[in-house]
Amino acid sequence: MLWLIVPLAFIIDLLWGDPAFITHPVIIIGRAINGAERILRPRTGSPRSEHWAGCLLAVIIPGAVYVVTFCLCFLAGQIHSNLGFIVSVWLISTTISARGLRDVGCSVYRYFSSGEPEQARQVVDGIVGRDTGCMNGQEIVRATVETIAENIVDGVIAPIFFAYIGGAPLAMTYRAINTLDSMVGYKNARYINFGWASARLDDVANYIPARITGVLIIMAAVMLRLSPVNAAAAMFRDSKKHPSPNSGIPEAGVAGALGIRLGGTNYYEGIPSVRPFLGRPLKELSYDYIKPAIKFVYLTGILAVLLGSIVYKMVYQ
Repeated sequence: MLWLIVPLAFIIDLLWGDPAFITHPVIIIGRAINGAERILRPRTGSPRSEHWAGCLLAVIIPGAVYVVTFCLCFLAGQIHSNLGFIVSVWLISTTISARGLRDVGCSVYRYFSSGEPEQARQVVDGIVGRDTGCMNGQEIVRATVETIAENIVDGVIAPIFFAYIGGAPLAMTYRAINTLDSMVGYKNARYINFGWASARLDDVANYIPARITGVLIIMAAVMLRLSPVNAAAAMFRDSKKHPSPNSGIPEAGVAGALGIRLGGTNYYEGIPSVRPFLGRPLKELSYDYIKPAIKFVYLTGILAVLLGSIVYKMVYQ
Protein backbone atom coordinates (compact mmCIF):
# COMPACT_ATOMS: atom_id res chain seq x y z
CA MET A 1 0.00 0.00 0.00
CA LEU A 2 3.00 2.32 0.04
CA TRP A 3 2.14 3.37 -3.51
CA LEU A 4 -0.91 5.07 -1.94
CA ILE A 5 0.39 5.87 1.56
CA VAL A 6 3.34 8.00 0.43
CA PRO A 7 1.39 10.26 -1.99
CA LEU A 8 -1.28 10.79 0.70
CA ALA A 9 1.43 11.73 3.20
CA PHE A 10 2.86 14.24 0.74
CA ILE A 11 -0.59 15.75 0.12
CA ILE A 12 -1.21 16.06 3.88
CA ASP A 13 2.06 17.93 4.29
CA LEU A 14 1.20 20.27 1.39
CA LEU A 15 -2.24 21.03 2.80
CA TRP A 16 -1.63 21.20 6.54
CA GLY A 17 2.09 21.06 7.21
CA ASP A 18 2.84 20.47 10.87
CA PRO A 19 -0.11 21.42 13.12
CA ALA A 20 1.06 23.39 16.16
CA PHE A 21 -1.28 21.54 18.51
CA ILE A 22 0.47 18.20 17.94
CA THR A 23 3.96 17.53 19.31
CA HIS A 24 6.07 16.93 16.24
CA PRO A 25 8.04 13.65 16.23
CA VAL A 26 11.21 15.58 15.35
CA ILE A 27 10.86 17.51 18.62
CA ILE A 28 10.71 14.20 20.48
CA ILE A 29 13.75 12.96 18.55
CA GLY A 30 15.59 16.17 19.39
CA ARG A 31 14.87 15.71 23.09
CA ALA A 32 16.14 12.14 22.89
CA ILE A 33 19.36 13.35 21.24
CA ASN A 34 19.90 15.95 23.96
CA GLY A 35 19.29 13.33 26.64
CA ALA A 36 21.64 10.83 25.04
CA GLU A 37 24.34 13.49 24.67
CA ARG A 38 24.08 14.35 28.36
CA ILE A 39 24.55 10.69 29.24
CA LEU A 40 27.39 9.97 26.82
CA ARG A 41 29.40 13.18 26.90
CA PRO A 42 30.39 13.20 30.61
CA ARG A 43 32.03 9.82 30.06
CA THR A 44 34.30 11.20 27.37
CA GLY A 45 37.55 13.05 27.84
CA SER A 46 39.93 12.52 24.96
CA PRO A 47 39.11 13.20 21.28
CA ARG A 48 39.19 9.45 20.66
CA SER A 49 36.65 8.70 23.38
CA GLU A 50 34.42 11.54 22.13
CA HIS A 51 34.64 10.06 18.63
CA TRP A 52 33.47 6.63 19.81
CA ALA A 53 30.77 8.10 22.02
CA GLY A 54 29.50 9.97 18.97
CA CYS A 55 29.50 6.75 16.97
CA LEU A 56 27.40 5.14 19.70
CA LEU A 57 24.98 8.08 19.56
CA ALA A 58 24.68 7.68 15.78
CA VAL A 59 23.69 4.03 16.27
CA ILE A 60 21.39 4.34 19.28
CA ILE A 61 19.13 7.17 18.11
CA PRO A 62 18.29 5.93 14.58
CA GLY A 63 17.99 2.35 15.88
CA ALA A 64 15.62 3.35 18.67
CA VAL A 65 13.52 5.49 16.31
CA TYR A 66 13.17 2.60 13.87
CA VAL A 67 12.10 0.15 16.60
CA VAL A 68 9.62 2.56 18.20
CA THR A 69 8.07 3.55 14.84
CA PHE A 70 7.85 -0.07 13.70
CA CYS A 71 6.13 -1.10 16.93
CA LEU A 72 3.73 1.85 16.77
CA CYS A 73 2.71 1.03 13.19
CA PHE A 74 2.45 -2.68 13.98
CA LEU A 75 0.28 -2.18 17.07
CA ALA A 76 -1.96 0.29 15.22
CA GLY A 77 -2.38 -2.26 12.43
CA GLN A 78 -3.23 -4.99 14.94
CA ILE A 79 -6.00 -2.83 16.41
CA HIS A 80 -7.43 -2.13 12.95
CA SER A 81 -5.93 -2.14 9.48
CA ASN A 82 -7.35 1.31 8.78
CA LEU A 83 -5.72 2.67 11.93
CA GLY A 84 -2.38 1.25 10.84
CA PHE A 85 -2.86 2.92 7.46
CA ILE A 86 -3.68 6.30 9.04
CA VAL A 87 -0.75 6.14 11.47
CA SER A 88 1.68 5.34 8.65
CA VAL A 89 0.36 8.19 6.51
CA TRP A 90 0.62 10.68 9.36
CA LEU A 91 4.10 9.61 10.47
CA ILE A 92 5.48 9.82 6.93
CA SER A 93 3.89 13.24 6.46
CA THR A 94 5.83 14.52 9.49
CA THR A 95 9.12 13.59 7.79
CA ILE A 96 8.30 15.80 4.76
CA SER A 97 8.67 19.57 5.00
CA ALA A 98 7.60 20.90 1.60
CA ARG A 99 4.91 23.08 3.21
CA GLY A 100 7.40 24.42 5.75
CA LEU A 101 9.84 25.44 3.00
CA ARG A 102 7.01 27.08 1.11
CA ASP A 103 5.84 29.02 4.16
CA VAL A 104 9.32 30.34 4.93
CA GLY A 105 9.97 31.34 1.33
CA CYS A 106 6.61 33.05 0.99
CA SER A 107 7.17 34.97 4.23
CA VAL A 108 10.49 36.35 2.99
CA TYR A 109 8.97 37.18 -0.40
CA ARG A 110 5.99 38.93 1.22
CA TYR A 111 8.17 41.09 3.45
CA PHE A 112 10.38 42.13 0.54
CA SER A 113 7.42 42.93 -1.70
CA SER A 114 5.90 45.08 1.06
CA GLY A 115 9.17 46.93 1.66
CA GLU A 116 10.06 45.30 4.99
CA PRO A 117 13.53 43.78 4.48
CA GLU A 118 14.24 43.80 8.23
CA GLN A 119 11.30 41.46 8.81
CA ALA A 120 12.60 39.26 6.01
CA ARG A 121 15.98 39.18 7.73
CA GLN A 122 14.36 37.98 10.96
CA VAL A 123 12.65 35.12 9.12
CA VAL A 124 15.95 34.08 7.53
CA ASP A 125 17.70 34.30 10.90
CA GLY A 126 15.43 31.50 12.12
CA ILE A 127 16.31 29.08 9.31
CA VAL A 128 20.07 29.51 8.73
CA GLY A 129 23.11 29.08 10.93
CA ARG A 130 25.03 31.98 9.39
CA ASP A 131 25.09 35.53 10.77
CA THR A 132 22.29 37.64 9.32
CA GLY A 133 22.87 41.01 11.00
CA CYS A 134 25.20 42.33 8.29
CA MET A 135 23.28 40.92 5.31
CA ASN A 136 22.03 43.24 2.59
CA GLY A 137 18.90 42.50 0.57
CA GLN A 138 20.65 40.28 -1.99
CA GLU A 139 22.36 38.28 0.74
CA ILE A 140 19.03 37.68 2.46
CA VAL A 141 17.55 36.46 -0.83
CA ARG A 142 20.60 34.28 -1.50
CA ALA A 143 20.33 32.67 1.92
CA THR A 144 16.63 32.00 1.32
CA VAL A 145 17.07 30.44 -2.13
CA GLU A 146 20.06 28.38 -0.97
CA THR A 147 18.11 27.04 2.02
CA ILE A 148 15.08 26.17 -0.10
CA ALA A 149 17.21 24.46 -2.76
CA GLU A 150 19.35 22.53 -0.28
CA ASN A 151 16.33 21.28 1.64
CA ILE A 152 14.68 19.83 -1.44
CA VAL A 153 16.84 16.79 -0.68
CA ASP A 154 16.49 16.29 3.07
CA GLY A 155 13.07 17.93 3.41
CA VAL A 156 11.28 16.31 0.48
CA ILE A 157 13.01 13.76 -1.75
CA ALA A 158 14.99 11.76 0.83
CA PRO A 159 12.04 11.07 3.18
CA ILE A 160 9.89 10.11 0.18
CA PHE A 161 12.69 7.83 -1.09
CA PHE A 162 13.08 6.02 2.23
CA ALA A 163 9.32 5.82 2.76
CA TYR A 164 8.95 3.85 -0.48
CA ILE A 165 11.76 1.50 0.57
CA GLY A 166 10.77 0.87 4.17
CA GLY A 167 7.56 2.70 5.02
CA ALA A 168 7.14 4.95 8.05
CA PRO A 169 9.87 3.23 10.15
CA LEU A 170 12.61 3.89 7.60
CA ALA A 171 11.35 7.39 6.73
CA MET A 172 11.36 8.29 10.41
CA THR A 173 14.80 6.74 10.83
CA TYR A 174 16.06 8.98 8.05
CA ARG A 175 14.55 11.99 9.83
CA ALA A 176 16.39 10.94 13.00
CA ILE A 177 19.69 10.79 11.08
CA ASN A 178 19.03 14.21 9.56
CA THR A 179 18.13 15.65 12.98
CA LEU A 180 21.32 14.23 14.47
CA ASP A 181 23.34 16.00 11.79
CA SER A 182 21.53 19.30 12.36
CA MET A 183 22.15 19.11 16.11
CA VAL A 184 25.64 17.64 16.51
CA GLY A 185 27.15 17.46 13.01
CA TYR A 186 29.18 20.66 13.32
CA LYS A 187 32.89 21.17 12.72
CA ASN A 188 33.41 23.26 15.83
CA ALA A 189 35.34 22.58 19.02
CA ARG A 190 32.35 21.01 20.78
CA TYR A 191 31.27 18.61 18.03
CA ILE A 192 34.24 18.04 15.71
CA ASN A 193 34.78 14.60 17.26
CA PHE A 194 31.45 13.84 18.93
CA GLY A 195 29.42 14.74 15.84
CA TRP A 196 31.66 13.16 13.22
CA ALA A 197 29.70 9.90 12.89
CA SER A 198 26.34 11.68 12.71
CA ALA A 199 27.57 13.99 9.94
CA ARG A 200 29.03 11.11 7.92
CA LEU A 201 25.87 9.03 8.39
CA ASP A 202 23.79 11.93 7.05
CA ASP A 203 26.10 12.20 4.02
CA VAL A 204 25.62 8.50 3.28
CA ALA A 205 21.84 8.62 3.76
CA ASN A 206 21.50 11.58 1.38
CA TYR A 207 23.87 10.34 -1.32
CA ILE A 208 21.32 8.61 -3.57
CA PRO A 209 18.39 10.98 -2.85
CA ALA A 210 20.58 13.99 -3.75
CA ARG A 211 21.35 12.53 -7.15
CA ILE A 212 17.73 11.62 -7.73
CA THR A 213 16.93 15.23 -6.85
CA GLY A 214 19.32 16.41 -9.54
CA VAL A 215 17.40 14.47 -12.18
CA LEU A 216 14.06 15.72 -10.85
CA ILE A 217 15.28 19.34 -10.93
CA ILE A 218 16.09 18.96 -14.62
CA MET A 219 12.62 17.52 -15.25
CA ALA A 220 11.01 20.31 -13.21
CA ALA A 221 12.98 22.94 -15.13
CA VAL A 222 11.40 21.66 -18.34
CA MET A 223 7.92 21.88 -16.82
CA LEU A 224 8.59 25.41 -15.52
CA ARG A 225 9.92 26.50 -18.93
CA LEU A 226 13.27 27.37 -17.45
CA SER A 227 16.63 25.99 -18.59
CA PRO A 228 17.20 22.27 -18.00
CA VAL A 229 20.45 22.55 -19.97
CA ASN A 230 21.84 25.22 -17.66
CA ALA A 231 20.59 23.27 -14.62
CA ALA A 232 22.44 20.13 -15.74
CA ALA A 233 25.56 22.10 -16.70
CA ALA A 234 25.68 23.85 -13.33
CA MET A 235 25.31 20.56 -11.47
CA PHE A 236 28.09 18.86 -13.43
CA ARG A 237 30.36 21.92 -13.30
CA ASP A 238 29.78 23.35 -9.82
CA SER A 239 28.21 20.83 -7.43
CA LYS A 240 31.53 19.22 -6.47
CA LYS A 241 32.86 22.60 -5.34
CA HIS A 242 30.41 22.59 -2.44
CA PRO A 243 31.82 21.38 0.92
CA SER A 244 28.90 18.95 1.20
CA PRO A 245 28.92 15.92 -1.14
CA ASN A 246 25.16 16.29 -1.56
CA SER A 247 23.96 19.87 -1.00
CA GLY A 248 25.80 21.25 -4.01
CA ILE A 249 23.62 19.26 -6.41
CA PRO A 250 20.24 20.89 -5.68
CA GLU A 251 21.77 24.33 -5.07
CA ALA A 252 23.71 24.29 -8.34
CA GLY A 253 20.75 22.82 -10.22
CA VAL A 254 18.30 25.46 -9.05
CA ALA A 255 20.85 28.24 -9.64
CA GLY A 256 21.52 27.03 -13.18
CA ALA A 257 17.84 26.66 -14.04
CA LEU A 258 17.05 30.16 -12.76
CA GLY A 259 20.12 31.75 -14.36
CA ILE A 260 21.43 33.12 -11.05
CA ARG A 261 24.57 32.62 -9.00
CA LEU A 262 24.56 31.29 -5.45
CA GLY A 263 27.43 30.97 -3.01
CA GLY A 264 29.84 33.59 -1.72
CA THR A 265 31.01 34.70 1.71
CA ASN A 266 28.99 33.71 4.76
CA TYR A 267 29.76 34.71 8.33
CA TYR A 268 29.49 32.38 11.31
CA GLU A 269 29.89 34.08 14.70
CA GLY A 270 31.79 36.84 12.92
CA ILE A 271 34.17 34.47 11.14
CA PRO A 272 34.02 34.60 7.31
CA SER A 273 33.51 31.37 5.38
CA VAL A 274 33.93 31.56 1.62
CA ARG A 275 31.65 29.21 -0.31
CA PRO A 276 32.30 28.50 -4.01
CA PHE A 277 30.01 30.06 -6.55
CA LEU A 278 27.27 27.82 -7.98
CA GLY A 279 25.68 28.76 -11.29
CA ARG A 280 26.41 31.77 -13.46
CA PRO A 281 25.01 35.27 -12.88
CA LEU A 282 23.00 35.53 -16.10
CA LYS A 283 20.39 37.51 -14.17
CA GLU A 284 20.59 39.76 -11.13
CA LEU A 285 19.55 38.02 -7.93
CA SER A 286 16.33 39.47 -6.51
CA TYR A 287 13.44 38.34 -4.32
CA ASP A 288 11.49 37.50 -7.49
CA TYR A 289 13.46 34.23 -7.64
CA ILE A 290 12.15 32.99 -4.29
CA LYS A 291 8.81 31.85 -5.74
CA PRO A 292 10.37 29.89 -8.64
CA ALA A 293 12.62 28.18 -6.06
CA ILE A 294 9.49 27.17 -4.12
CA LYS A 295 7.99 25.75 -7.31
CA PHE A 296 10.99 23.43 -7.56
CA VAL A 297 10.15 22.08 -4.08
CA TYR A 298 6.59 21.28 -5.10
CA LEU A 299 7.32 19.93 -8.58
CA THR A 300 10.21 17.70 -7.55
CA GLY A 301 8.05 16.33 -4.71
CA ILE A 302 5.14 15.64 -7.06
CA LEU A 303 7.44 13.94 -9.56
CA ALA A 304 9.04 11.89 -6.77
CA VAL A 305 5.73 10.51 -5.47
CA LEU A 306 4.38 9.83 -8.97
CA LEU A 307 7.50 8.05 -10.20
CA GLY A 308 7.96 6.33 -6.84
CA SER A 309 4.45 4.89 -6.90
CA ILE A 310 4.87 3.70 -10.48
CA VAL A 311 8.18 1.99 -9.72
CA TYR A 312 6.82 0.51 -6.48
CA LYS A 313 3.85 -1.06 -8.23
CA MET A 314 6.09 -2.40 -11.01
CA VAL A 315 8.52 -4.01 -8.54
CA TYR A 316 6.18 -5.28 -5.80
CA GLN A 317 2.91 -6.00 -7.61
